[in-house]
Amino acid sequence: MSTSITLIGAPVQSGARRRGCVMGPDALRTAGLDRALAELGHDVTDLGNLEAVALDVPSHPNDELYELGQSAGWVAALQDAGAGIAKSRVPIFMGGDHLMAAGTVPGMAAQAGAQPLFVLWLDAHSDIHTLDSTESGNLHGTPIAYLTGLADFTPHFPAPVATVAPGNICMIGLRSVDGHEKRAVAEAGIDVIDMRAIDERGIAAPLRAFLDRVRAAGGALHVSFDVDFLDPSIAPAVGTTVPGGATFREAHLVMETLHDSGLVTSLDIAELNPFLDDRGRTATLMVDLVSSLFGKSVLDRPTRGRT
Repeated sequence: MSTSITLIGAPVQSGARRRGCVMGPDALRTAGLDRALAELGHDVTDLGNLEAVALDVPSHPNDELYELGQSAGWVAALQDAGAGIAKSRVPIFMGGDHLMAAGTVPGMAAQAGAQPLFVLWLDAHSDIHTLDSTESGNLHGTPIAYLTGLADFTPHFPAPVATVAPGNICMIGLRSVDGHEKRAVAEAGIDVIDMRAIDERGIAAPLRAFLDRVRAAGGALHVSFDVDFLDPSIAPAVGTTVPGGATFREAHLVMETLHDSGLVTSLDIAELNPFLDDRGRTATLMVDLVSSLFGKSVLDRPTRGRT
């Protein structure tokens, strides 16, 4: 089945101090993301790279905050871009650090309108800090607090054009969560499947349970895929590597299961830093995984009842 896909470059690197994510969108292009999707029969349009909006942002009491004005400008630009995508197309936002989700997710929630938006957060981190609580000052650790409305980021960030209910978020792959974040996630009622749960129960059953909830609610599904969801042995091109991540097969199973569900309406690819890659292997892997999400398979799976 052909899908109309829009590629949007989000070269965000103001969310962290480590340089290189600005090259993420072009690394995915170089690795052939558009070509791979087109070869699967999809209609692919590349809109090029966005630019941050110029905003006048007041100072904040937390002196550790890094690139606050630039980050606010990216949130504004990405919200506008997401909300403006036609419902008939599936946007793939090519990042860029994970601050991008503070723009993409509210934008997609606004586009969904009365249809509830659910978010599958594939990440080693929960990214639920606020402007006040972050000790590092790296704003790629704040999008969940912002996009759920759990904390008020105004007047430093633009107000979210729409928010997502915390109960509509499922985080898979967590394995680096500090004390503040543990409390915030628990209090918010976010569904969490950390790596221990995956070790004990596998990844397929809890993912399918979440997808069943999305389907029962008639929801749209945004997938926010941080490269550090993957084990660094297979995906070294990320500035926040955490050992013990998803394996090659676990990651493909997630993407294949998402494809089978038919529920995915938008996708982030976050934290790809080609400067840290090994001859493009991470970008190539991400293209392969996205291809699985859009129907690439080794063999067609038999339908039920076929002998």
